[in-house]
Amino acid sequence: METFTIRDLRERTGDLVHGAEAGKLALVTKHGQGVFMAMPFDEAMLQSGVRVALAVKLFDEEAISLGKAAKLAGVTQIEFINHLSALKIPIARYAADELAQEVAAFA
Repeated sequence: METFTIRDLRERTGDLVHGAEAGKLALVTKHGQGVFMAMPFDEAMLQSGVRVALAVKLFDEEAISLGKAAKLAGVTQIEFINHLSALKIPIARYAADELAQEVAAFA
């Protein structure tokens, strides 16, 4: 596994991409500490559970909907909801003012 610093990332992005395309993992570091991994995006990686982790992360960041996240994870919406529940990730999120409006509507 090759290691790239943040400076390397700016100067050698092509090397990082070519390595990933060749199936190699790379660690990107900042001040000697790992920041993120670059890895090939292939079927083997997806089958190893990364697909579900990616779907959870994107859903939790509100980048994709519940339905799209479940589809990306390769599971039903109910299975994905149960997975989110186990991780204590809420499926419905309300801002304080929205919650107050919802409660007022029922009062």
